[in-house]
Amino acid sequence: MDLQPVQLNAMLETAVDAARLAGRQALDQMSLVEVSVKNGSELVTEADLACQEIIVQRIKADFPDHGFIAEEGEHGRPFKHPPQGDEPVWWVIDPIDGTNNFAHGMPVFAVSIGAVIGGSPVVGVIYDPAADLMFTATQGGRALMNDRSIQAGDDPVSLFVSVGLDSHWGNAMPPWLPTILAKTRFRNLGTTALQMAYVAKGGMVATIVCTPKLWDLAAGAVIAQAAGALLTDWQGRPLWPMDLAGYDGCPIPCIVANPTAHRQLLAIIRG
Repeated sequence: MDLQPVQLNAMLETAVDAARLAGRQALDQMSLVEVSVKNGSELVTEADLACQEIIVQRIKADFPDHGFIAEEGEHGRPFKHPPQGDEPVWWVIDPIDGTNNFAHGMPVFAVSIGAVIGGSPVVGVIYDPAADLMFTATQGGRALMNDRSIQAGDDPVSLFVSVGLDSHWGNAMPPWLPTILAKTRFRNLGTTALQMAYVAKGGMVATIVCTPKLWDLAAGAVIAQAAGALLTDWQGRPLWPMDLAGYDGCPIPCIVANPTAHRQLLAIIRG
């Protein structure tokens, strides 16, 4: 099912409003953070839950039949509510991407809201409330930061550019990682969504992550691709379409990069 630009723009306006509301709530709660651990390895705060509820209710007000997949469900599981009407739209939400930063009083986090149709993202909003930076895009439209066009560019990998890297590599780092560390100025912001937004802006030539979930990627995929970046798995295969009804929160290792850096980094990863 394809939605017309006017429909996508209406959804984008709702997502922007929801992101601002949630971002304001998160900043208000930063000094009152109560933290717990979920799934033995991830932090969650009361603000995550409050911000997610704000986003869901704001979207429901305009699109009551749309579905939702969000990070914070019961018993450490994702929140999932399938679409109920004729439009098979799923909203994919990370209320605070960068919870570890947030929980430790570091204002480096983002609200990430994407809309997915037919297994592919079509609307994306990433909001950095501390810096008041709003990254947006719709499928077929322009990538914007605070309503100004952004582009991923085509800078190659070098010692003068930044590549975002994950902070979770498990017990064994991949054999290609030291090469990338040596060839670039590597970065980790603690939020996959913001790193994708900075690839879209050209601030980073790429970001490579091994443990992101769907809600970390959906919004950034629209924005990065609208800005001219590529998003694939580590072998260069597309991530979309994806079965949202069957998605259970599994990691989605991927690389987001401008076309030149994407080609170079895939060559390094493939060995």
